[in-house]
Amino acid sequence: MTLLRDADLTAAFDHAARSYDTLVAANPGYHAHLRRSARRLGLPHGGAGLRVLDLGCGTGASTAALAAVLPEARITAVDASAGMLERAARKRWPRSVNFVHAPAERLTEAGVRGPFDAVFAAYLLRNATDPDAVLAAVLQALAPRGRLAVHEYTLSGRSAHRAVWTAVCRGIVLPVATVLGDGELYRHLWRSVVRFDTADAFTARLRSAGFEHVRALPLPGWQTGITHTFVARRPGPDAGAGR
Repeated sequence: MTLLRDADLTAAFDHAARSYDTLVAANPGYHAHLRRSARRLGLPHGGAGLRVLDLGCGTGASTAALAAVLPEARITAVDASAGMLERAARKRWPRSVNFVHAPAERLTEAGVRGPFDAVFAAYLLRNATDPDAVLAAVLQALAPRGRLAVHEYTLSGRSAHRAVWTAVCRGIVLPVATVLGDGELYRHLWRSVVRFDTADAFTARLRSAGFEHVRALPLPGWQTGITHTFVARRPGPDAGAGR
């Protein structure tokens, strides 16, 4: 199967938006893991006075995690799928949260301009046609010493972890998604993870993109070795978010 990209992937997410929250709610630890990754940004004082970009916000699960961990931050949440954003916008949000419809590679065209003190990207990079272009845009959007947290399905490289991922997708995710009419998207989900970087390879990709202090941090539960938080920082002499 060829992976979905660009307009085809956006259309698939638009269609799946109606049932997306139901499916992710069945994933043990899904929301708790997002909050853990948001905490790993290490931003002080609940984010008071800071600007945070939620890149690839979907129906708002990552936005909710950021708002819970950083209630004082100003959060700009961006996604390329109008259907997912419509679902997100229906939920109750503090005034500090703003949603913008835009692809990750074309932020400035949509009026999303930095500098941001932090960028959070959940389940985004493996879906990008050119992940290096997205990382370049993120680096540009960050303030000097601004922080990045990428929450992503990235296999450890061990065959056992790949086998668990495939078993979960084939045995649980794909049958349910097919009944809901979104089998194509979730087949893409399964294969996109298998074909994307391992955790070590993605760490190297971040360093090659110009980030420093890059670390890959595991997540607990069944997703150990399958999902990681990657934390990094834009180089720079100014204190920025690092004060």
